[in-house]
Amino acid sequence: MQNKLISQVSFSFIDTETTALCPSEFGRICEIAVIKIGPGGQTHNLSSLINPQVPIPKSATAIHSITNYMVENKPTFDRIVPSLTHLMQGSVLVFHHAGFDVPFLEHEFTNAGLKFPNATVLDTLKYARKHGAFKSNSLGNIVSELGLSNDGWHRALADAKMTKEVFFHFVDKFKKMGFKTLGDLIHLQTKKLTSPITAKD
Repeated sequence: MQNKLISQVSFSFIDTETTALCPSEFGRICEIAVIKIGPGGQTHNLSSLINPQVPIPKSATAIHSITNYMVENKPTFDRIVPSLTHLMQGSVLVFHHAGFDVPFLEHEFTNAGLKFPNATVLDTLKYARKHGAFKSNSLGNIVSELGLSNDGWHRALADAKMTKEVFFHFVDKFKKMGFKTLGDLIHLQTKKLTSPITAKD
């Protein structure tokens, strides 16, 4: 798998919105979005509000604008997990700050009586920290510095789209530097290049 050319890999860009900062604080997912792009460029999307089965505190609503009223009649996570698993299957999973999203997803899969898929995970936040020179490595700021819109920031589908844009920004630069495989992308999450990749490169 790691020897595959980047052009031969399917990528699923995933973002979640939650009721708290971590599952240990009784946090649950209240919105999820996935954008899957296949090797041929074909795209499949999933975007759904989720009834988290716990109250959404005002502090969380202040960030993502999702209210209890908005989710009360929406499906619970176990109802959307078949579609989610289908999109994740055979894909490299890409997040901006995987350390936030993945524990929530693992928790939700466990609650649904399932195991989180064993998949390669890439993190655009790691690329930004290792190879970028942005004023801030927040997703909305990076996209803004790239000259792209960050409208809808902190909503799952908008953030998944922004993660995709940031990912391919770095991939394009990596390819020009001779990095061509999935293994290269995995390695570049921890390898620091001699000069940063900026929005102007």
